[in-house]
Amino acid sequence: MIQLHTPKASRNQETGRLSFMPSVSPPRVRIRARGGEGGGSGPLPGGTFSLVPAPQKAVMRSLLVASAALSALALLSPTALAAPSPTANPSASTTPGTSASPSASPSVTPPASMSAVGGARLGKPGTQVDLAGGAPVLPKDLTARSWIVADAESGDVLAAHNAHWRLAPASTLKMLFADTLLPKWPKTTEHKVASSDLAGIGAGSSMVGIKEEETYTVHDLWLGVFLRSGNDAVHVLSAMNGGVDRTVEDMNEHAEELQALDTTVVSPDGYDAPGQVSSAYDLTLFARSGLQKKDFREYASTVRAKFPGETKKDKKGKTSREDFEIQNTNRLLAGGSGVDVYPGIAGVKNGYTTNAGNTFTGVAEQGGKVLLVTVMNPKKDESNEVYKETARLFDWGFQAAGKVEPVGELVPPRSAAQASPRPGPSASGEAGGTGKGAAGAKPVAGAPAANGSSGVGVAAGITAGLLVLLAGGAFLVNRKWPLPDLVRRRTRP
Repeated sequence: MIQLHTPKASRNQETGRLSFMPSVSPPRVRIRARGGEGGGSGPLPGGTFSLVPAPQKAVMRSLLVASAALSALALLSPTALAAPSPTANPSASTTPGTSASPSASPSVTPPASMSAVGGARLGKPGTQVDLAGGAPVLPKDLTARSWIVADAESGDVLAAHNAHWRLAPASTLKMLFADTLLPKWPKTTEHKVASSDLAGIGAGSSMVGIKEEETYTVHDLWLGVFLRSGNDAVHVLSAMNGGVDRTVEDMNEHAEELQALDTTVVSPDGYDAPGQVSSAYDLTLFARSGLQKKDFREYASTVRAKFPGETKKDKKGKTSREDFEIQNTNRLLAGGSGVDVYPGIAGVKNGYTTNAGNTFTGVAEQGGKVLLVTVMNPKKDESNEVYKETARLFDWGFQAAGKVEPVGELVPPRSAAQASPRPGPSASGEAGGTGKGAAGAKPVAGAPAANGSSGVGVAAGITAGLLVLLAGGAFLVNRKWPLPDLVRRRTRP
């Protein structure tokens, strides 16, 4: 018997076993915590989730880290306050708010040199893996144009194939859409759909069944996005956000913050559009960021739910509105059509268009290890091949974890990278091996110039740096990005 659940989502409140990395959602007051979330598969309490105060030990730990760091800074030269700017990506546009190249279109073959974000090897075409003693070999029957296997918490990339190849993403782009817009409204917010809200939906789009002049909650709309990949739900939420153009702009800005520099958003629903591209690497970044959010995890792991139907009148003029059931189209989560539910699966998102083929990003946990796998466009023309190849990569990843040398990393958001850059050179020889900037250093706001410092200037620089240290202090100690307890589809014995 399968235990199914429907989440009662809300504005994002991160609780449980959380990351110390700064939030990558639009600015809001947040309190980080290490406890308080049940993490089970049952429904969550209704209403907006309350903020969970951080335990006293966690607060003291952050203060101690900041205090120790400030003491060290007082003994260093002013230049110690300068933070390296991210690594340059020659293929990225310099246009603010976007991360696209001037000709962001999928190529027929992987370029000889791609982005070096996350490490130089990830920018090389072909398969990248370092098998140590006892590590299993990769599955031989992989046909995807691009794929990646990564540790969701440490960010280590265990293996990859054309990880930065810019390809059409299809509905996996909805992960970025959700990560960008989920924090904007409480789940109980209601919206009456106007005809203009549904304008511009592409022909043949997947739909959840939204009707004009009907009222839906934000909770209903997100169920439509995650479970049915409803482009109609995406367009209604985009209308609530100020329109499609505004939403595209927001998504591109958020992609840049996540250092997802292979991505250009043209249509928020992932529908084929000229110049719209992403990569297996970027899609994995979107999933990893989204999974830090409680609502995202809940929706992504929901198998079945009720969705409001159309209001009807009977002969007596009495109106009624019946719900109908919708089911998640992620086969590794819901099963069906010859695909078994993958053990430990907890989301994330699938997609398909004529141009993109089948795309999929999934997250699963086994034996305390959480992996992310993204597969884009398998060449093998077989039903549900994208899920089959994803399952084989999951199998390999869980067996190989701890037995392979990472070939790269999933970079943190730019704000977190600037707050606490990783020390040491990367495989590409660049400081930190991540980001967009050049080799030069970018001083922290308020830090004195190297050629003319004073005691007052040093103090000002240290004071300005305090905010950065408080925001990412614990991340200096633990550079992992732990995921909160995942909600997953459980099978009763």
